[in-house]
Amino acid sequence: MIPKQPTYRDRVQPWHLIRHLPKCQRLTVARFARRRDAESYLNALRRLRPAVPHTIVFVNAVSVLDENSVLIPMQLAIEV
Repeated sequence: MIPKQPTYRDRVQPWHLIRHLPKCQRLTVARFARRRDAESYLNALRRLRPAVPHTIVFVNAVSVLDENSVLIPMQLAIEV
């Protein structure tokens, strides 16, 4: 993996809502600037699809989230 510089979007929207997929994969559903917005969106998703697991993750601007990687360094999972 070639490291890349964090973009402006990476710095402005550090809260990611991810959906857990089989075989330790994940899908970024949405990105937010504020944690409260991510929690509200997560609550709406849980009401609509309660069986699908989602997690809120804070991604540091230094560790850029790569859609092909499995592990994200310096992440903080928030279970609401």
